[in-house]
Amino acid sequence: QVQLVESGGGLVQPGGSLRLSCAASGIIFRVNAMGWYRQAPGKQRELVATITRDDITNYADSVKGRFTISRDNAKYTVALQMNSLKPEDTAVYYCNANIQRLRIGGPNTYWGQGTQVTVSS
Repeated sequence: QVQLVESGGGLVQPGGSLRLSCAASGIIFRVNAMGWYRQAPGKQRELVATITRDDITNYADSVKGRFTISRDNAKYTVALQMNSLKPEDTAVYYCNANIQRLRIGGPNTYWGQGTQVTVSS
């Protein structure tokens, strides 16, 4: 069983910074990609940023220039550095990973339980 554990959420003032981390554990052959999604109350879950094992990154337009995603393939971890935070960044942030567990077989997508990020004065 693959598990994703997030950390780093909290309360921060507008303009401040937070760093989210996520670690995958379990039987893992290869992590193809990891990323972050977020969901605010009453809204759909949306993509924030993703990164492949080849370091190809993808960011939502709303966070470009402010957030930076990085990964460590050997450690099965992904981090999201969030700078210049805005109140509209307030949401539950979920770690996501596309993982192939065995050499033979297809990949699956996994989700963490989420970590709250609140940006307010």
